[in-house]
Amino acid sequence: MLDQSPRTVLERFPAGGPRGSWPADEYAARQQAQGIPARVVMDLHSDSFLVIAVTPTQD
Repeated sequence: MLDQSPRTVLERFPAGGPRGSWPADEYAARQQAQGIPARVVMDLHSDSFLVIAVTPTQD
């Protein structure tokens, strides 16, 4: 089952970053420290990492 929660793309990072550098993860961690439920996902079509915020749905 796919997660259909609304998502907002906060930032995009190219997948070919310097070795040992994780800018998408670092950005997501800063957002989480501010209380924003951010996580990193891979966009295969654009070959980039997306930092997204998941908006909880109200049932």
